[in-house]
Amino acid sequence: MRECGDRIRRERTSPTSPRLILRRILVLAEGRQYREASAVISKLGAAGLAAVVSEIPLDLLVDGLPHSAQFLETLFNKLVSTGQRPNINAEPVLWQLVRLFAICDDPTLKNKVVKLVQALFEFQPDYHRLLCNRKHALEQAVRGLGGHGLTPNVGGLAHLHAALKTELQRHIDAYKNVLHKLDEMGLGANDTKKPVDASHQRLLSLHYSDVQQRLIDNKTLLTLLDKPALKQLNPLIDTLATRVQNDKEALFCVSQLKRIYPAIDEKPVATLLMSFSRGCGAVLDLMHLPESSSHSDGYHSEPEQETDKEKDAIGRYASLYYQSRPRAMESLNSLPDLQQANQLKSKILFSVVVLAFRTCKQVKDAKFREICRSLHVDLRALNNISLRSCIAKCLALTSDTFPLHDVEQQIRALLCGTLQEYKCLDTCEGLRTYIADVTRTVWFLVNQESPFELDTNFQTPIKFETDKHQRHHSDRSSDNVKSYLWPALLQFSSCVHKAVVVTG
Repeated sequence: MRECGDRIRRERTSPTSPRLILRRILVLAEGRQYREASAVISKLGAAGLAAVVSEIPLDLLVDGLPHSAQFLETLFNKLVSTGQRPNINAEPVLWQLVRLFAICDDPTLKNKVVKLVQALFEFQPDYHRLLCNRKHALEQAVRGLGGHGLTPNVGGLAHLHAALKTELQRHIDAYKNVLHKLDEMGLGANDTKKPVDASHQRLLSLHYSDVQQRLIDNKTLLTLLDKPALKQLNPLIDTLATRVQNDKEALFCVSQLKRIYPAIDEKPVATLLMSFSRGCGAVLDLMHLPESSSHSDGYHSEPEQETDKEKDAIGRYASLYYQSRPRAMESLNSLPDLQQANQLKSKILFSVVVLAFRTCKQVKDAKFREICRSLHVDLRALNNISLRSCIAKCLALTSDTFPLHDVEQQIRALLCGTLQEYKCLDTCEGLRTYIADVTRTVWFLVNQESPFELDTNFQTPIKFETDKHQRHHSDRSSDNVKSYLWPALLQFSSCVHKAVVVTG
């Protein structure tokens, strides 16, 4: 202890070179002298800060939270005030704060970290959207876990598996009766039916007695099959599919939480998810953002409504990367043919977004032409009348319910047609779900009053630009973009969501 104290006292002198400044910060941080370390940071100029910031051990400071909050707050405020956006990953700070609020019962925790939270979100405004998306996913997962109760059945309420067994047995009995009746009526034997019997000429030559007998036979079969009790199976299967999806969502959320809180297997899943949802909410509350929808009093002026729509649209696009993409990647990882093809899997998920934007814009233009043809309106004259605006508003209002199954199939066909050697892609359910999620979100984006565009400049290698690019976990010492993992989103030619890139 005395030796450590001596080292700290020696480091309180004022070093001048970046190497000595960094060494002093490291020694003070290791000795948990965070106040002194933050004083060193606050005295640095822009050049000195730029020289040392990428070497500061954020993992050590993250482990020191909440005691290291003052140092981290000073660091982020200094970066903001000097206009610097260095290549440091501050996301672990965010999740450590969420973890502290989720598992700690310290009533003074908010006071200890409130300034850090505000400085962090000023340094990385995108973290607000990221945290909102994670909180929403956790809440959805908790609701899904609670949806495994008794299900309605013909005889009342029953457990789903028991209801399925009863319903399947009822179907089996009904089908056996129909098979028996078909044999009894002599209608089921293939050797008694010839193709010529179903010819159009033969059907038009039937007599009254023939048609009457056919009606009696078909009515008998319909009576056996068309029973209200036999219509319960599909709803039960839908309920089963919903529960499977809910459990998948819950386990996916847990797998994400394991990265920041490994000791979670000993806790109930719902308790864990609700704890971290509260943690996300507590951190969001500390931001004091008046424009947040959770603090709304129900009234919005027109500009505010437009801003809320834009934020919702950008948030949907972000959730594709932070939620839908990881799920799809897990599905692709489970395919034996793609076990070693890591770059190919990333390119597949990237290409789906590009194809979705291209296809959705084509479908939108086709709808305009189709409506104009139906109304006998010259498409070229639409610039001078309000019809174009009316059509655009209708497409925007119905963007969440507009049928997109054909669009999804078209995107899947384009993708699988390009990668014909990977037959497994066509049957990958996780990829189908991902394509559906991307298509729905992109259709929403291209039909906004101020439509969003995709930045299609994927040229590599190019220089890393902080206002357009966000680094994935890659070589942070390099400013050369090697590849794209996620395309940037534009509105009025301005980047509203950065492209995720790999540098090296």
